Amino acid sequence: MLTQPTIEKLNFMKLTAMARAFADQLQFPDMARLSFEERFGLIVDYQMTDLENRRMHSRLKNAKLRLSASLEDLDFKQGRGIDRSTVMSLALNQWVKSHHNILVTGPTGAGKSYLACALAQKACRDGYTTLYQRVPRLLQEIAVSRLDGRYNKLIAPITKCEVLILDDLLISPLTRDEQRELLEIVEERYDRKATVVTSQLPVKAWHNAMQDQTLADAILDRLVHNAYKLELKGESMRKKRSMLDQKTETVAE
Repeated sequence: MLTQPTIEKLNFMKLTAMARAFADQLQFPDMARLSFEERFGLIVDYQMTDLENRRMHSRLKNAKLRLSASLEDLDFKQGRGIDRSTVMSLALNQWVKSHHNILVTGPTGAGKSYLACALAQKACRDGYTTLYQRVPRLLQEIAVSRLDGRYNKLIAPITKCEVLILDDLLISPLTRDEQRELLEIVEERYDRKATVVTSQLPVKAWHNAMQDQTLADAILDRLVHNAYKLELKGESMRKKRSMLDQKTETVAE
């Protein structure tokens, strides 16, 4: 039989999933009851599934998400400001298709970054390219890249990815130069790509936290105009987890 040479050729062509599926079929005599078309279709489906999984893992790796988060693990307890129906609606990714933004605000530890990463993770799973950036560090890297010639290389994935997370916006007031850099990013993405922004400040306070009011107008016009606004509330989730861990340790002792 030509079984082994066929498997070797499939592996050589990097069709390793097809090779595994073909070898698996040989282990089950009942497969002989299927037609050639049916058996071949199953092998092709196996290869396609493997390809889609590898692409998904690649998107998740390139996204560099700060947290390993998922919408399935979100805490929808009352008082947190997370509405289940709203989040489940966003999980359909129509906001990504429509190139809309999501603005997530709330106090420290409320779960803003987790929610942003969970939304991005769902987008990755559904085929969209995603990238996480923490705003203070991003603006520092942009300033350096302007001096050493890396700017175009640095900014390309930021403006081109289908979903961008800008985490911790306005954790400190923005200078005029930082506002200009931020405006360049949101201008390139406006009505073309989707952006998720998190901030400790409520949206109504963003304008006054920027040095140049004209630039602030331009930035907010591009971020807020077509955005879903999610305002989280409640005590710090980090503090709650820390207290729970301490109680667990005490009981264990």
